[in-house]
Amino acid sequence: MFLSMNWIGDFVDLSGLDKKSLIKNFTLSTAEVEDIIEKGTDISGVVVAKILSVENHPESKKLHLLKVDKGDEVVDIVCGAPNVREGMKVALATIGGHIGEITIAPRKLAGYTSYGMCCSEAELGISDDNSGLWEITDDIALGTDIKDAYAIDDIIFEVDNKSLTNRPDLWSHYGIAREFATITGRELKAPSLLDASQFDNLPPVLVDVKATELCYRYSAIKVENVTRKVSPVNMRIRLYYCGSRAINFLADLTNYVMMELGQPMHAFDNAKVDKIEVQTFSEGLKFTTLDGVERNIDENMLMITSGNAPVAIAGVMGGDASKIEDDTTSLLLESATFDGVSVRKTTTRLGLRTDSSQRYEKMLDPELCRVATERVLKLIFDLDPEARVISSFTDAYVKHYPTITLEFDKRYVDRYTGIDIPTETIVKTLTSLGFGLTLDGDRFTAVVPSWRATKDVTIKADIIEEITRIYGYDNFEIFTAESPILPVRKETLKSEEDRMKDLLVKSYRLHEVHSYIWSDIKKNEELGIETPDNVRVINAQTPDHSILRKSMIPTLLAFAKENKGYSDNFGIFEIGHTVEGLKENGECDEQNKLGVVLYSKTQSEESLFLHAADAVRELVGDILHKSCEFVSADPDYSFEHPVNAFDVLVDGVKIGYLGVPHPTVLENIDKKCAIAFFEIKTESFASTAVGALKYSEPSKFPAIEIDVTFATDPAGIVFGELKKSAWEAAGELLSDMWLKDIYTAEDGSFAVTLRFAFLSNERTLTKQELSPVVEAITREFSKQGIAVK
Repeated sequence: MFLSMNWIGDFVDLSGLDKKSLIKNFTLSTAEVEDIIEKGTDISGVVVAKILSVENHPESKKLHLLKVDKGDEVVDIVCGAPNVREGMKVALATIGGHIGEITIAPRKLAGYTSYGMCCSEAELGISDDNSGLWEITDDIALGTDIKDAYAIDDIIFEVDNKSLTNRPDLWSHYGIAREFATITGRELKAPSLLDASQFDNLPPVLVDVKATELCYRYSAIKVENVTRKVSPVNMRIRLYYCGSRAINFLADLTNYVMMELGQPMHAFDNAKVDKIEVQTFSEGLKFTTLDGVERNIDENMLMITSGNAPVAIAGVMGGDASKIEDDTTSLLLESATFDGVSVRKTTTRLGLRTDSSQRYEKMLDPELCRVATERVLKLIFDLDPEARVISSFTDAYVKHYPTITLEFDKRYVDRYTGIDIPTETIVKTLTSLGFGLTLDGDRFTAVVPSWRATKDVTIKADIIEEITRIYGYDNFEIFTAESPILPVRKETLKSEEDRMKDLLVKSYRLHEVHSYIWSDIKKNEELGIETPDNVRVINAQTPDHSILRKSMIPTLLAFAKENKGYSDNFGIFEIGHTVEGLKENGECDEQNKLGVVLYSKTQSEESLFLHAADAVRELVGDILHKSCEFVSADPDYSFEHPVNAFDVLVDGVKIGYLGVPHPTVLENIDKKCAIAFFEIKTESFASTAVGALKYSEPSKFPAIEIDVTFATDPAGIVFGELKKSAWEAAGELLSDMWLKDIYTAEDGSFAVTLRFAFLSNERTLTKQELSPVVEAITREFSKQGIAVK
């Protein structure tokens, strides 16, 4: 938000003060200033002048030869502006003057010397209008320096909007002026108003607030015979410096008062809008706003209507059909307060944020409505004295914010601040900020002003903030706090999740990614994944993001597809939020899950799957000190392979699943790749009892590994049960067994190679003494239909 020091100076005397230093102090006490811009400093030697004659250039269709009276002499000017004419008063940059980085000097143009330059508003930096010369219509003596005639010199500073989120009163020059008055200890001047009570005898405007929960206050008044069309120059300059463009007198007035007092206003053409209803519609409709865009209005959006015909989106933008035209002379002036949450939802749905909606979203003070109306009336009658009010000030004040009264004592202030701030300073600070304050001994009773009571100051601690920020945090004595600092133990879930991440990164070189909690329906469709119905987001930015996800894997598969061009082999993981429907109490059943996807163009699907299984085993073994089982199961989701799907069990309890994609999904990602994935419920994982650590002394003797190939279909093998059988048959000499390879012949038959590791703590084993052990294992396997090949 841009703010003008000239404008602030209307309400607080800043003479004799270093304005730049004052702005920096504002950053320390109130809100962050992002930039300070000096306006007009690059302009000099520009005076008010009059064109005495205009001749066409004999050799140019665009250029004109002018005689221009600049007060002390008549000079020759060569000018190409299309609107130049005899008798026109203009801004003339004289010899030796400056326009930005340009120094004015005699210059030959098409054979004729020009002794100066007639300027447009854009060239002087007071608007973006570069269509022609700036025509000066005010009665100003020729030769008057343009900066003496108009307030071109100014200091503009930009305040970070985020730092004003909880301060609706600071979205105006008057609110900022109150802060400057408090900081400098100077008086805050009230804005000049026209008392609307003098019109109480006139007929009221017909106002019917039907949506009372969304409209807190709606006031209106009618004015006719407004003949002025163009705003004063200084008003236009202030609007432009603060980021708004001049439109016409009535539109500029409402924008000006909004920037001055913070209250958005709207002027309807009274010939088109003569009564008001504030309501929502039972079904959607089309509505064209002032910017000429047709928008879809739904049943949740608050609308302003006249005779039930929509004329504005409440708090956002007026309608094109009821806008002020060049020939408009009568208006219905709106000043209202709408529910900030409703306005914010409307702007989000429409994708339309305006200066008005930004202010309404911050929860405006309804007391501003009358003040803003009386300020507009004052400006209208000062600038267009023939205008007439033709209705009373009609006020539908539906909802009043409660008065907030806070009591505290001097000891409370001292305890919170740690320093002794004098009572006089406390009284002066709070009174200057607008708080109603009474003092009884050491006890203070503060009545929060209406402009701070909508969402900002609600508890005693807020009062402390007001006192200390004005007192100056840099005035606090620096000392070491005497307070015990105790270590904070991580929650088990957080600790286990961090260990999971560390293991996947360090041992498997996976990359962590981050995503949102919703399903991306469009990306799922591209992958051939059906998005399961689940809890929906009412206010989703796009329909594709309206369903919350049940699984992490579709999100990670989409990431894999997007990143497949960067590497032939990679793995990604995320511990993220998912939602498994609703609980009995109506709340989302939110669950954290670890999702892992492995992608490869060089490994087979079987190899990648086994690599994923190893990762699961290591997670369970390293963190829980237990072993896990992989049990063939029906797939839970449509993106899983219908056969190669396995539940992951620890202590007989399912904590996740392991598998590969459905062939259709795999083909949509990449026809020449292999993918494996697993997903673990981290809460189930963390709630599993950690196994006791067992220590076994490593053998001093080497192990012997023996590979045995079996003719069997691997789909029929439960590896955990097979391993248990091997141990029972081999006894204590068998230290481990794992899958070495799976071979598929052209005729469809399979061969599975298992590797057995044998070890003794007493001696080096020989293959001869292990032969009967291996035979015992193979006999046990043959009983289960697994024969040696």
